[in-house]
Amino acid sequence: MKESIYTCPNCGEKTFNPWTKALAGQLNSKGRPCSNCGARITNGKGATVFNAIFCVAMFVLVIVSFLNELDLLIIPAILAMLIVPRLVNAFCFRLDVSQRKSGF
Repeated sequence: MKESIYTCPNCGEKTFNPWTKALAGQLNSKGRPCSNCGARITNGKGATVFNAIFCVAMFVLVIVSFLNELDLLIIPAILAMLIVPRLVNAFCFRLDVSQRKSGF
């Protein structure tokens, strides 16, 4: 049986939905706790790589738009940097245990 992308990698239970998965963040973020086992879960490496590439591309678009005085593209590009990675995270990539090292 194929595992769902909403399955917790720590306990193996399907405890996430698209909304909680979209807000889980990238590997270096705090993540969202699993409602079953309590482990902090984030989106995996694929989501982190996609987010980095997409945000760099949108940042370049913002800079080019600013330099060419194309003001109509700046706000949509900034909004896309905030919305598109979350939508992709909600429906595409697998979950992973948070890699964040919290001191103290």
